[in-house]
Order: sequence, then structure tokens, then C-alpha cells
Amino acid sequence: MNAPMETLLAPPKPAARPRLPEWLRLSLPTSSAFTKTRELLNDLRLHTVCESAKCPNHWECWSKGTATFMIAGDRCTRACGFCAVSTAKPLALEADEPQRVAEATKRMGLKHVVITAVARDDLADGGAEHFRQTIEATRAANPGTVIEVLVPDFLDKDDCIETVLAANPEIYNHNLETVRRLTPSVRHRATYDRSLSVLTKVKARRPDVFTKSGIMLGLGETEAEVLTAMEDLRQSACDILTLGQYLQPTLKHLPVVEFVHPDKFAELGARAEAMGFVHVASGPMVRSSYHAEEFAPA
Repeated sequence: MNAPMETLLAPPKPAARPRLPEWLRLSLPTSSAFTKTRELLNDLRLHTVCESAKCPNHWECWSKGTATFMIAGDRCTRACGFCAVSTAKPLALEADEPQRVAEATKRMGLKHVVITAVARDDLADGGAEHFRQTIEATRAANPGTVIEVLVPDFLDKDDCIETVLAANPEIYNHNLETVRRLTPSVRHRATYDRSLSVLTKVKARRPDVFTKSGIMLGLGETEAEVLTAMEDLRQSACDILTLGQYLQPTLKHLPVVEFVHPDKFAELGARAEAMGFVHVASGPMVRSSYHAEEFAPA
């Protein structure tokens, strides 16, 4: 018997996400600090990567009174297959945003602040000057606070990289995200070698600045490919490495191919330390800025 017309015309249902293993199931904290953090961010009209990227750790971080500020708006010009940040035509930069980030850092009493941004390929400098102003405003209001920036690749433009470095961040983070083979499907408009080039340039220009990068696992990479990526980062003089489990933020994003066991993360973390990274954070729930304060620049 022929199927009803409604059935024939209905779009296929997306595949359900696989069940999370025990080590990825989190209990939500009930601390009043979570509400206070949310109210402060709302009061200062600030975006965070915690919310925009649907980070699974944001309940924990906000409950501890920390957050990763995301400047230059919440609309990204790229559409990476892993990222939940909205892709849309960005709005104009807000001139007072650097001061608002500085004020939030002060009110929260942060001794280590992470500042990131959406990719702004619509701007000639990719938002580099906005980063510089935010770093300088934050340091002026919070002397002694370690400032870590997690930046886009700025299309590997030397002047953009120099602009950010001119503000003297202690840590310059740019994520490799995945292995070479998977980069085209995971990172829209980004390239593996461009990211390595950015990190190499930063270290060559400013040996005193710590460089940092991160790789997601569970997208279908092999262990050999991960080790090669780690070696490539060391060849680029990258100092700090994060390794974490990729989690599919929505059914429209790339599926999880594998849930990597915590023991494997521990093993890869030990391999990374043996390669010479000065600090390694490796575990299923590790993200670029998760517990970032555990590394204190000398």
C-alpha cells in the first residue's frame, strides 16, 4: 500500500543524540552565586561564551563567580560545524564595551580573566583594536589581574596580531580545535596551517607572552592524528594545551563520533607534558577557559 502523501513530503527527522556516558553527566549547582553572576552580566549588558556557545560548564563557573567574556557582539561571521554561537550579520561594535568588561572583572574580583570574541571578518582588523581597548581598560581597572585572550585567527594578518600584542596580554590563546584532516568540515573558513602560523608569529614577536591552544576530541580523529596535532603545536612553540570532549550543542551541529574515556584523556595529557607543554589540562569537561586560573604565569 502506498504511503500517505504527508509521509512522503515530511523531511527526515534528525538522528537523536547518543546517550551521555556517566562521566559526562553533571549535577546542576544550586549556589546563589549563579544568580548573582547572571544579574551582574545582565546589568552590564555583557555576552559570555558560556551562554552563547552553550558551554556545559557554565553552571559550575557562574556558581563560582567566574565567566568568560565574549566581546564584539554575539553574532559570528563564520559557521563552524561545532559551535553554537549564532551566525548572522554582526551589529556595530559598542564603544563602551571595554569599560563594561573592566567593570565586570572588578565587581567579580577576578584574578584571572578570559576575554574572547566572535569572528568579525566583516571588520578590516577583525576586531583586533576592540581587543586592545578591552585589554587596556581591564588592566587599568584591575591591576595585577592576569589577562588571557582567546582570539580568532584574524586571517593571519600581522597588523591585527600586533595590535592585540601591543596591549600586553599575559596569555594569547588561539584554538587549533581539531586535527588537520577534519579541519575543513569542523572549522568554516579557518585552516589548520593558518592557526599554527598565528601561534608561531605570536611567540616569535613576544617570547614573554604565553601561547595556548585547544583540541576537541570525539569528532572522528585518530590517536595518531591527535599526537601529530600536539607535535605541530609544539613546533609552533605553543606553551599551554587543553584537550576536551566535543559535545554536540544542537542536532544541527556535527555529531559526536566517540565519547573518549577519561583514562585516555589522562594518557594524552601525560604525552603532552612529555612533549614539553608547560601546562596541560586534559579531561572530558575541559574547555579553553575552564579553570584557566590554574595556570599562573611566572
